[in-house]
Amino acid sequence: MKHLSWNDKEASFLPEMALDFVPSEKLQEVQLKRLQATVSLAYDKVPLFRSRMDERHLKPSDIQKLSDIQKLPFSMKKDLRDTYPYGLFAVDMQDVVRLHASSGTTGKPIVVGYTKEDMDVWGEVVKRALLATGFRSTDIVQNFYGYGLFTGGLGAHGGLEALGATVIPISGGNTERQIMVMKDFGVTAICGTPSYFVRIIDIAQKMGIDLKKFNVKRGLFGAEPWSDGMRKYIEETTGIKAYDIYGLSEIIGPGVGAECECQDGIHIFEDHFYPEIVDPETLEPLPDGEEGELVITTLSKHAMPIIRYRTRDLTTIEATKCKCGRTIRRIRRIGRRTDDMFIIRGVNVFPSQIETALLRAEKSLPHYQIVLEHKGTMDSIEVKVEISPDMVSDKIGAMEDVEKRLKHSVEQLIGISVTITLCEPGTLPRSEGKAKRVIDNRNKA
Repeated sequence: MKHLSWNDKEASFLPEMALDFVPSEKLQEVQLKRLQATVSLAYDKVPLFRSRMDERHLKPSDIQKLSDIQKLPFSMKKDLRDTYPYGLFAVDMQDVVRLHASSGTTGKPIVVGYTKEDMDVWGEVVKRALLATGFRSTDIVQNFYGYGLFTGGLGAHGGLEALGATVIPISGGNTERQIMVMKDFGVTAICGTPSYFVRIIDIAQKMGIDLKKFNVKRGLFGAEPWSDGMRKYIEETTGIKAYDIYGLSEIIGPGVGAECECQDGIHIFEDHFYPEIVDPETLEPLPDGEEGELVITTLSKHAMPIIRYRTRDLTTIEATKCKCGRTIRRIRRIGRRTDDMFIIRGVNVFPSQIETALLRAEKSLPHYQIVLEHKGTMDSIEVKVEISPDMVSDKIGAMEDVEKRLKHSVEQLIGISVTITLCEPGTLPRSEGKAKRVIDNRNKA
């Protein structure tokens, strides 16, 4: 891969990518102007934000340089729920051309809106993500993200259409049909959640179909944390290149950032989304290279500007330059979220750690479920792991060896004892969207 630069004429054949290579000082000029405009819009039009700025005796005119962003108040998902449905909108509803919402599984859904200008930006950043991962207008793309209020399906769709690719809006479910379409339509690229694509791999194997013989060359996966072990499993099983795309509905949806073909971190499209890393406890800013909570400020959102949004995602801003030549900063892939973490006997545990441990163990498949119970005076953790058909054995010793290997791998990584339960092939629930990995029964009667 040739290292491109801002002045490289070869970058001009993809003008949408130009801002990915802009010199940092020019990027910062754009960021400051957009930050000042965003703060003014939010202060003038969003009562919640104005009251929080007033509490700090801040005015939009106080934002004179990029580092002044640290003076501004944080926002959280709770703010969207407390102002449900339209309390954070900065424009009249007649200017809103699209509404999306979360599933609302933990209460009322969060509602986000888009103006025509916001939709144009959304299409642009998803297009830039697609270009960074090697998608081109000549691709035939099967999009199995869910369509509807969830931002994934229509968000990816808009970027694919902006790219000029052929889009198959198949959404999730009906897995055998997914495989048929993938083959018969000559699909060259796919988009969706990694857990559902693993489901597709399972069904293909049961049908005796080798996905390596299909035309699919690359996939863009997101909407849930997934490990490097999961990536390796997908790539080795199907022969495709698996890339990560990052986004949040509260910010815009998919397209906040994406990997490039180097697969070495997620480039944030920071001309539209300004990233910070803060200590999740003290909320103090952390320097590049230190892990903390990712905080994002929208720089070009009209319908619902979001200032210093606490994503709950734990990552670092990479201090080194990417080999692709992009100057926009990148973060480490998201493997952990503070709100996904659970505490067992005083130890902080993330589902992604258990996934990594299982995938490190020989022959383990990425089908697992974590069950938390409270027994007596202690919490316990059971990891149900589905074995593959070729692992099934009539010999008790062979199955015990598998169980011990998995148990050792998990306990070595998380540092506490676990119970491993081996399950027969096809018995654990499958996901057609975001996978539910943890069942917490500790507070149930």
